[in-house]
Amino acid sequence: MTTVTSPLAGRAIGLAAVPDPVFSGAMVGPGTAIDPVREPSEVVAPVEGIVVSLHPHAFVVVDGEGRGVLTHLGIDTVQLNGEGFELLVSKGDTVRRGDPVVRWNPAAVEATGKSPVCPVVALEASAEALSDLADGTDLKPGDTLFHWK
Repeated sequence: MTTVTSPLAGRAIGLAAVPDPVFSGAMVGPGTAIDPVREPSEVVAPVEGIVVSLHPHAFVVVDGEGRGVLTHLGIDTVQLNGEGFELLVSKGDTVRRGDPVVRWNPAAVEATGKSPVCPVVALEASAEALSDLADGTDLKPGDTLFHWK
């Protein structure tokens, strides 16, 4: 089983609350979403593994069991072309749970008119494979978001 932990501080709101149909409809995969605390922060790895995809606004870490977890910082933030995001690792790096991956400021994202809500998604998983999904709770980095069987 893989335990996926929160990559940032905020409130778990569930995927259905994400203002984007691709995420809210779980088309990318099942998971949850976090409405982040509005302060500059480091976003950390939600699992231990290898960074297989890395963009300023999103990253994927694949754990030792081959399970990929997508952390997406805000909605439509790809349109910011990396402005306001600082990468702290490189693609191909091995990270431990809790290692800083990206530095960003959710308030600055919100000021551009974009939603700072962060989906955290289990790629290529079935909804049934996830349990104990955080929803409606306040989180700090490292708190359990969900279990993946």
